[in-house]
Amino acid sequence: MGRLDELRRFRLLQWLREERQSRRLILFIVFVALLLDNMLLTVVVPIIPSYLYNLDESADVALKNDSQSGQSAPGSFHSIVSLYDNSVRLSGANSTVRSVERVPPTAAAPAGLQNSSDCPHSSSTLVNENVKVGMLFASKATVQLLTNPFIGPLTNRIGYQMPIFVGFCIMFLSTIMFAFSSSYALLFVARSLQGVGSSCSSVAGMGMLASVYTDDEERGHAIGIALGGLAMGVLVGPPFGSVMYEFVGKTAPFLILAFLALFDGGTLTFFQSFMKKKPDGEHVAAGFHSSLCLLSAICFGNMAIAMMEPTLPIWMMETMCARKWQLGVAFLPASVSYLIGTYIFGSLAHRMGRWLCALVGMVVVGISVICVPFASNIYGLILPNFGVGFAIGMVDSSMMPIMGYLVDLRHVSVYGSVYAIADVAFCMGFALGPSIGGSIAESIGFPWLMTIIGIVDVLFSPLCIFLRNPPGQEEKIVRFSAHCFKSSLTGKESRPISS
Repeated sequence: MGRLDELRRFRLLQWLREERQSRRLILFIVFVALLLDNMLLTVVVPIIPSYLYNLDESADVALKNDSQSGQSAPGSFHSIVSLYDNSVRLSGANSTVRSVERVPPTAAAPAGLQNSSDCPHSSSTLVNENVKVGMLFASKATVQLLTNPFIGPLTNRIGYQMPIFVGFCIMFLSTIMFAFSSSYALLFVARSLQGVGSSCSSVAGMGMLASVYTDDEERGHAIGIALGGLAMGVLVGPPFGSVMYEFVGKTAPFLILAFLALFDGGTLTFFQSFMKKKPDGEHVAAGFHSSLCLLSAICFGNMAIAMMEPTLPIWMMETMCARKWQLGVAFLPASVSYLIGTYIFGSLAHRMGRWLCALVGMVVVGISVICVPFASNIYGLILPNFGVGFAIGMVDSSMMPIMGYLVDLRHVSVYGSVYAIADVAFCMGFALGPSIGGSIAESIGFPWLMTIIGIVDVLFSPLCIFLRNPPGQEEKIVRFSAHCFKSSLTGKESRPISS
């Protein structure tokens, strides 16, 4: 029995040594990092609009009650309706003032909305929530946008492990703050703090993947799987948050996410990867037109869903009297289709041309977004939201590998700074989208907001043609093409090209 235990321990230690040298472990860590980041990003989508509306309503009711209690002086007369003879008596008076007729019942409420506690009591208060919710959602992306220029060069100096671990710690703190915050100011601080943690984990995670998957096709497949973690976070976040908020409360979903942050941080600490502590080389900018079109595609593609996150739940509460759990479930088709799109086009885009995949994706995003306001109930949102998620999956799974490809074409393969730039574009979409979208929705309405961003995406799509033949250093292009051609003939695994 003792020999059997020793054999098991030996096999466990051997497995641990092998996994420490495995690229799959790095892929798993990055997958969970993106999953956690985007679950925390989207779990608040159905919670915050309803939670802030209830806070404002409670404050208004308390203020109104205080003003009424202050106006009623001692000894003032209060009317009392007698159900016995339908007369109105005054407290403090000994006589009946007058009799009243029976009040006819009010007109019946519309079918399906009668006696519904889910319908907002004040539509003006609800519309005003657009700006507050939009600014709260945009704070995370704005802070992340300001942090990325520092995180990218930092990963080039000290490596990827420490920034991603610090990102887990900051996201854990942010999640705990979300769980126990009961005011708009504290929620704003927690959301902003999440931006710092997201910058550390996403930039370091994507750079880590690009450095260990050096073949272009392998890298596209690995990034597609990692973006599947992003898709899973977007997929699970809204319905998970809405269901937990409806039946358990606001605190529970954030405590679960805090445990997930501890788990991934512990995994990263236990399994120290085999990567170099400090990447070699310096970052050099790629072609201007290619980089501008690539970053713009990431920004405008994700800006569509970023505008929908704060405004769609409020529009559903206003027009559909949607329940709390429905506010998150409405995003479920977009999340499922994003997962499908990133998985399919992570490898397929390499064969069909990533520029063409991005062009088609931008067109589909624009058309699908324009169709969203035509839905009359939650079931009408299924098809347009599915199209939005699938098309954004096409764009993201095409653009992220191109960033690493441009680096390989032009200079030494250092990926921290280039993925920091890509994350800046992503953050610009999620910073401008909620803040501008909330103001536009309050001014001219949700349907016009969707029409504007849809037209912008369609008009931008032809510019993806600039990504067809990205410029690079001539010598490296010849060597890179010859290497890929030789690998396709031999069928052997590609090895990195020396710089």
